[in-house]
Amino acid sequence: MKIAVIGSNMVDLISYVKRMPTNGETLEAPEFSIGCGGKGANQAVAAAKYGSKVMMVTKVGDDIFADNTIKNFNYYNIDTTFVERVKNVSSGVAPIFVDPSGQNRILIIKGANQYLTPNDIDKASENLKTCKFIILQLEINLDTVYYVIKFASENGIPVLLNPAPANAMLNIEKINKCDFLVPNETELESMTKMPTITNKDIENAAMSLVKKGIRNVIVTMGSRGSMWVTKKGVHTLKAFHVKSIDSSGAGDAFIGCFSSCYVKNNDVLEAMHEASAFAALSVMKKGTQKSYPSKSDIDVFLKKYKE
Repeated sequence: MKIAVIGSNMVDLISYVKRMPTNGETLEAPEFSIGCGGKGANQAVAAAKYGSKVMMVTKVGDDIFADNTIKNFNYYNIDTTFVERVKNVSSGVAPIFVDPSGQNRILIIKGANQYLTPNDIDKASENLKTCKFIILQLEINLDTVYYVIKFASENGIPVLLNPAPANAMLNIEKINKCDFLVPNETELESMTKMPTITNKDIENAAMSLVKKGIRNVIVTMGSRGSMWVTKKGVHTLKAFHVKSIDSSGAGDAFIGCFSSCYVKNNDVLEAMHEASAFAALSVMKKGTQKSYPSKSDIDVFLKKYKE
């Protein structure tokens, strides 16, 4: 049951700060680390750690970061056949600032990611046709995102789109063939221009997208849990309450685990439940991919949580 992740990879440059500096201020940060990240790569690793076979379609730069990114994919047994280098271009990087509460602020520089084109999808098309699920995000060009959705629809492959980072140019009519749209509250507000303060606000905003043709909208709401909205109704799942150390990559953790679980059993609520646990465990450690738990970790956590 192979999953294809078509999207970005980044090198995470993570600074742990006591507080964010004000304009013109220089502060000493107590800790720094470098890790492999990017929404696409994070989601691929999460799906792989949960037990799925994963292929990655992405671009890396012509630098030392590229070697480490490919090595990292191989470590998690992710198929790198369609991970290509772009000459004379840097890899994508993401400076991340994490405060003592675990909340983060992130900048992204796309680098080689912006060179992923519809032509690359054509190159990978025969392999993609063997996949049972495709995951997309918005750290690559929108034309490529639209092309993948069209390709998947024509070949009967379910698609999950994570509309992150929020992009005002996103055309709803070109993504309404997605089987799953998974935004957080901020991305949902950006897409709909509707408030997302309360759960009822979120429900109304998500339902507006369902009415435009998207079959399933799953909104990740951090400590408030997650919400699944379809024409048939609304289901809200509570979050697992844990001590957050670093929330970087938690949304990607949810999506990768959800996709892996859903492909295996076609049960949306069970997949959301497992994904919530996966994301909860991820915020209890520092970093993005290196904070992701294994399937056995989830099994132990859920067993203890019930006790």
